Amino acid sequence: MTCSGCSGAVSRVLSKLDGVDSYDVSLENQTVVVKGSAPYETVLEKIKKTGKEVKSGQVVQ
Repeated sequence: MTCSGCSGAVSRVLSKLDGVDSYDVSLENQTVVVKGSAPYETVLEKIKKTGKEVKSGQVVQ
């Protein structure tokens, strides 16, 4: 993510995704933290569909 438009696109898709309770998009840190019951793969695919590259990810219980 390089601009507020990028982070806004990620925020928009996450806000519409079932199973996402909350999320934090940090443009400064180039990170997205998602909390909820949505499957990891689903969240990952939604973010990728915005055209943003996902360099790494992890599931924390």
